[in-house]
Parts: sequence; structure tokens; C-alpha cells
Amino acid sequence: MGRFADALRAPGLGAIAEIKRRSPSAGDLRPDADPARIAPAYAGAGAAAISVLVDERFAGSWDDLRAARAATDAPLLAKGFFTTADDLLTAKEAGADAALLLLRDLDDAQAAALLSEAARLGLDTLVEAHTAEELDRGIALGARVLGVNARDLSTFEIDREVQLELLSRIPADRIAIAESGINSRAQGAAAELAGADAILVGSALMRAADPAAKLGELLSRPLVKVCGLTREEDVAAASEAGADLLGFVLAPESPRAAEDVLPVPVETIAVAVWVGEAGDSIADLDQVHTVEPGKVRGREATLYRGARAVARVLDQPWGETDPDHWRQAARAEGRILLAGGLGPENVAEAIAAVRPWAVDASSSLETSPGIKDHARVRAYVEAART
Repeated sequence: MGRFADALRAPGLGAIAEIKRRSPSAGDLRPDADPARIAPAYAGAGAAAISVLVDERFAGSWDDLRAARAATDAPLLAKGFFTTADDLLTAKEAGADAALLLLRDLDDAQAAALLSEAARLGLDTLVEAHTAEELDRGIALGARVLGVNARDLSTFEIDREVQLELLSRIPADRIAIAESGINSRAQGAAAELAGADAILVGSALMRAADPAAKLGELLSRPLVKVCGLTREEDVAAASEAGADLLGFVLAPESPRAAEDVLPVPVETIAVAVWVGEAGDSIADLDQVHTVEPGKVRGREATLYRGARAVARVLDQPWGETDPDHWRQAARAEGRILLAGGLGPENVAEAIAAVRPWAVDASSSLETSPGIKDHARVRAYVEAART
């Protein structure tokens, strides 16, 4: 594999930031987009690689790829509808490190031949699937970098649930890319937790006033969780403040127990919080605490996506304070959701000390158990995202 694939293997969630002037589904996005200016800005904002549309249907050309290549050393993906060896040769000569192969447009013999030709030229490939059948084909063909596009190219509709399910099926020894339909940090995180090594983002960046700043926002960590929600107005306030994860405690013994998980905006992730074992809910994730006699919950907890553990929750003991909590959390490995005693006044300090994947606050944001103080919610999210 070449440097395109190597860049996508880096720890954490990576991004392939895309340059495209228009979209068949959305029309003009940024007609004046200059690859020579945008490409280095993307690289500076943390893009693992940069995708350049070279097809005229997206108002792109091979000159756009050449301009990006002259402006940055970042790995470049040539994105178009490639079906011949000459397409790959043109991509290579224009400065691409990788080329897109759409399984929708290729049978297995054609795809295998193009994979072989790309390897001969020293090009990586991003093999894109839209359906389970196409993904199975890509896996069987031995594609090392597999993308799952949430957009149906015939109807232009987005189905993120199908995308997440397909991402979860990609073998761990392959590189998994979530393509299309990602507009928020939480949507990127949902892809990450489903198994994506990186997200490919185009329209959301091209629509932004500052595409590089929007990319930096999508990749920024920690995520911010507001927990103990019981009312629709508090869900709305937390979402509007910029929270990524919205938590609902489904343990009846808790003073902030909710009757059920409430609907959340599509830009966020719903988390059901349980003690002992998870039950049924509409939540995207389950946070399961251990049982501790005499207490509402145990200190240890795990975040699950379905049956798969995706993060470790590091909390304080119920009703107690551990002065060594942050120090212990800072030594922990893997994805860490830091909870316990966090609020607007100390969350920035906690983030600096621990560098967690996500932070979680609940009781410090309340006027009474289960009732949120909207001003404190806004202050907490702002402090955590600064």
C-alpha cells in the first residue's frame, strides 16, 4: 500500500477532505473553488488525504488535480468515474496517490483488472460500495481500502443506518471509509464507532464559509455529552448548544431516570444509560454501568454499539469524589469517556489533563434532578469545545 492508505491508518478518526464545485444532487456548492488554495488549507486543518473531483459533472477537471498537487504534499485521491487503464494512468500523471473505483460501474473482472493496473502504477485505490452485495464483492476482490457511500447515486437519497451497518461488516485488516451524509461531529463519530477509519466529506465542507475550519470542527475532540435528560426542551437546548451525545438514564433507581429515550436531532447521538445490562430502546449507543450494592450504579461502565464495546467510561464513585480521578484517567488507554464532577467551571481543565475522547456532565447542569439549567448547559458545551 502507498502513502494514501498509510495516512488513513493513523490512530483516531481521519478525514478525506473533498474539493468539488457542484453536486448532481445539490447543484452548485462553491463554483469559484480554487484547489490551489483549498488543498493546503485542508492539509493544515488535519486532512489525512484530499479528494479532488475531476469529472465535468461536478465542474471538475484534471487541471484541478494538477493544481492541488502543485500546492500540497498531502496524499491526493482522484475522484471520477474510472473504467479503463488509461484513466488510472492519467490520474497517476496528474499527481494522484489514489483513484476511486465504483463497484456500481464495474463487474468483478473489470475491477480486478483495474486493481492490478493501479498496483502496477503505484496507485492506491478507494473501492466504493453502496450495497451489501457490492461490499461483499469488494472484500472478495481483496480491496485494501473500502468505502461505503451513504448516498444512492440513482436517487441521491442518504441512508446512514445502512451505511453504519455495512461499515461494521468490513474486516479489521481493511481500511474502512464512510462517504457522504456527514455534517456534524456526532455523525462522524457514529461512523468511527461503526468501524470507519476515516470519513470522506465534501458537500458539508464546500458549503461552509471556511471549508478548512469546518473540517477542523468535524475532527475536533473531545465529543461533548449531556446526560440525565428527561424533557424534550432540555434535549433541544443541549443540541442547540452543540452537544454531540445526549444521554437518557433508564435505571429506575436514579433520581434523574427518564421514562424512555426521547427522539434526538439527526446531527447528534442518543445514549441509553443502564445499570447491570442493557435493555431495549431507540438509542444509538448503550452505556452500561456495573452493579454496586447500596448505590444507584457502579463506577465502572462501558459504551456499546450493539454488542460491541466501543469506549470505556471513567466515572467517579456514586456520591463520592476521587481526588486521583483525572490522573488515573490520563493513564488509561483507548477511547475514554470522562465523567464525574464535570461542569462549566472545570471541564476545560479536565480536558487538558486527560485528553479524553468525550466528556460527560449531568448533575452539575441541573436546577433539580432531571431538569436542566439551559444557561449552564450552554456554558459547559462552550467550555468543552473551546
